[in-house]
Amino acid sequence: MKRYAILAMIGIVSLAGCDALVSRPDRIVYIPAGWKGPDATNQHFIVVPTPKRTFLAFWTQAHVENGPDQHVVMSRSDDQGGTWTRPLTLAGDPSGKSGRIASWQMPFVVPHSGRVYLFWNQNVGVVDAREDTTGALACRWSDDDGRTWSDVRTLPIRKSAISDPDPNAPENWVAYQGPIITRSGEVMVGFTRWASKKVQPKGGLFDRDSEIWFLRFDNILSESDPTKLRVTTLPDGDHGLRVQSPDNPEVSVAQEPTFQELSDGRLIAVMRTRTGYVHYALSADGGHTWDQPRPLRFAPGGPPIPQPLASSPLYKLRDGRYLLIFHNNRGDAFGAKGVADSAKNRRPVFVAVGREVADKDHPLVFSRPRLLADNNGRTGGRKGTTQIGTYPSLFEFEGRVYFWYPDRKHYLLGKILTAELLDDAGLPR
Repeated sequence: MKRYAILAMIGIVSLAGCDALVSRPDRIVYIPAGWKGPDATNQHFIVVPTPKRTFLAFWTQAHVENGPDQHVVMSRSDDQGGTWTRPLTLAGDPSGKSGRIASWQMPFVVPHSGRVYLFWNQNVGVVDAREDTTGALACRWSDDDGRTWSDVRTLPIRKSAISDPDPNAPENWVAYQGPIITRSGEVMVGFTRWASKKVQPKGGLFDRDSEIWFLRFDNILSESDPTKLRVTTLPDGDHGLRVQSPDNPEVSVAQEPTFQELSDGRLIAVMRTRTGYVHYALSADGGHTWDQPRPLRFAPGGPPIPQPLASSPLYKLRDGRYLLIFHNNRGDAFGAKGVADSAKNRRPVFVAVGREVADKDHPLVFSRPRLLADNNGRTGGRKGTTQIGTYPSLFEFEGRVYFWYPDRKHYLLGKILTAELLDDAGLPR
């Protein structure tokens, strides 16, 4: 913290921006002009490295979440996150005049070519479940490390039983992590799909039907012409993965999936629910079919992992360890009124280190939760939230593990994870 105080005195970090340092970041990507300015809300923060050692940061920005000025921006760093360029708008209208907001981007870097794809939810003038979820799967790409970008294209998402039956109507969907590559070379990402109001007239995003689905980009690694991309929507059938809501047993609330590939080739997906616990499901056929989601536990037969209605991404390191990022409470922390009280119960953010074990039904075991970041309950933003570490990203680069996270959906920050945080010495092998 002393280093930041010195930087503040010489004007590199503003005194007003010192509030961003409470969680002790190692990297500062973006500090907005103020709590009520046009750039006050910054979230859905995904940073990726490129083969040229550039870090590209992408996020969704607005004066307030789901505002008419919501748009997708990007910043570049050529020194591994030490300094960053001014944000460049890649989708949406920062003026808010068009009404066509752009949200919830997910980048993907083709390893052998360095081509950068960016996918996002593009509102096309129709509002169904909510402005920022109703939209097309839009795409742009860059062949020069993010300096210039193509025109916009759109890709299809297959209809489901909870979709608007109109074949021309956009889907209600959100993905919050970038695609991963499986050992067989398949490129996939998970997404949430909400029920159309034409299927289920009443209910908001937290109490209407939601299901877990996946997109597989079939030829993204081999096709040199990006206009010929093909995408497949999984699982097979008319419904995705569903979890019964305790508040309304007739409704499924299964949202915000991440997934990883196990050593035996199966896929494990984790998701948020209204139950107060992280849930997971397994697929043995590349995502075509899945078993029934159930609570994820610290160990087979052990206590379930508590989590409010918040993202809980699962990452996999190159050496086979897993990292689960979560908030370690059932939704009742700091006086919160329930799992959906995101202004209070999405802090602190913790990490648990996982290893595979020989249990067919529950193939992972995790360490005790370790504190990753906290803002000590400081509120901020137009909604007065304390949340930290929601919709983050993580990657390994040149022997370091980087964690990129929003604080109060306002500041965009990064940490280099220590060996102590990543230690798995106590886990079975």
